[in-house]
Amino acid sequence: MAAENVKPFGIKDKLGYLFGDFGNDFTFILSSSFLMKFYTDVMGVPGAAVGIIMMIARFVDAFTDVTMGRICDRSKMTPVGKFKPWIRRMCGPVAIASFLMYQSALANMPMAFKIGYLFVTYILWGSIFYTSVNIPYGSMASAISPEAGDRQSLSTFRSIGGTLAGVVIGAGVPLVAYDQVGDVSVLNGGKFTMVAGVCSVLAVICYLLCYSLTTERVKPEKTEETKQVSVGRMLINAAKNRALISIIAAAILMLLAQLTMQSMANYVYPNFYGNAKAASAATMVMMVAMFLAAALAKPISNKIGKAELSVISSLVAVVICIVLFIMRPENVWVYVAMITICYLGLGMFNMVVWALITDVIDYSEIVNGVREDGSVYALYSFARKIGQAASAGLSGLLLTAVGYTEATAFDEGVVNGIFNISTLIPALGFGLLAVVLWFWYPLHKKQVDANIETLKKKHGK
Repeated sequence: MAAENVKPFGIKDKLGYLFGDFGNDFTFILSSSFLMKFYTDVMGVPGAAVGIIMMIARFVDAFTDVTMGRICDRSKMTPVGKFKPWIRRMCGPVAIASFLMYQSALANMPMAFKIGYLFVTYILWGSIFYTSVNIPYGSMASAISPEAGDRQSLSTFRSIGGTLAGVVIGAGVPLVAYDQVGDVSVLNGGKFTMVAGVCSVLAVICYLLCYSLTTERVKPEKTEETKQVSVGRMLINAAKNRALISIIAAAILMLLAQLTMQSMANYVYPNFYGNAKAASAATMVMMVAMFLAAALAKPISNKIGKAELSVISSLVAVVICIVLFIMRPENVWVYVAMITICYLGLGMFNMVVWALITDVIDYSEIVNGVREDGSVYALYSFARKIGQAASAGLSGLLLTAVGYTEATAFDEGVVNGIFNISTLIPALGFGLLAVVLWFWYPLHKKQVDANIETLKKKHGK
């Protein structure tokens, strides 16, 4: 039920929620885009080893994500809510753990040490500290407002926050952290370590802005049924929840495609095109595409539905990836132009994806009779991490398969293999994503509208 005597939902909430994902992505995008590159090129660790570590970490997340979701659901209500306090508590630890992952001074240590160091610091960052701030942050959206329009706005502003972080990292890192050596661009480990430190500081600032600007208005209804739902019952409910299972599948496929594009961009520009600086310009152009998507997503999704829009945008991305694979443009700026169109399609999906989760939370309340914002979001977050792991693991294994090492990084056969990975894997992921959302995911526009009316009647609105 909604809290009384609180200021109405407004721009402060939107900006605060924007800053939350801005903070998240200062460490998340740094990891998803550059961790593989840093450890293969600076630390000398094989790509397959990095990918396997990332995949192992996701099995740890199976426990930490669900545990954090249950902690959120069972947390006591405080004067500022039950989700916000976790953001303030955990923003420092997640920032420190992120910085520790990128210590170039350890590059000359034995291989076993470097692999072990990556494993420990990556688990601390992703499976423990990032989980402990991201699960409450994501769950908080449904507590900020019960209105579908407000939640769509939060989803859009969250995506804008992530986009801004992506611009800062995607445009700034290639300009600052690469050295031009003859005709090739080489990642400078010491400079990258400093970049990681700056990103960690900015992450903390953004998290604190999120904490200060947002307001939790929806207080959970205190019932014995809610208190007594066990983890086992929650998992049984999830297994029978078609909307949740299908959106989990969609999340895995979306991140497989998106993160493969992001991580491989750090090999395509410097290795295939020999122009790392082009990645900065490409990021700025893509930012324009994402803001265009932000402007268009809400009116289009209001008219045709969020899931329907996501299917169309995914198919646009498929077409562009296939055309890129066939054309293999020699001019880097032709490649940038086409990738920008792809990101416009991807951006449409990213602008509505978090609103899709609130639709699933509403659907779960109708089906199970219990509202479990934290638990549902935790399961979805775990699925996203499976997608991250699949992308990192597959990218690392395929890099090794095409023969990528520090010594062969610019060989013709290797760079052609890199280009193939960067186009074919995303095309496959986006294609399957469209299939899942159209044929399996049940919450298309008509059903979502009906669910909203059902809950309004239940809550006496």
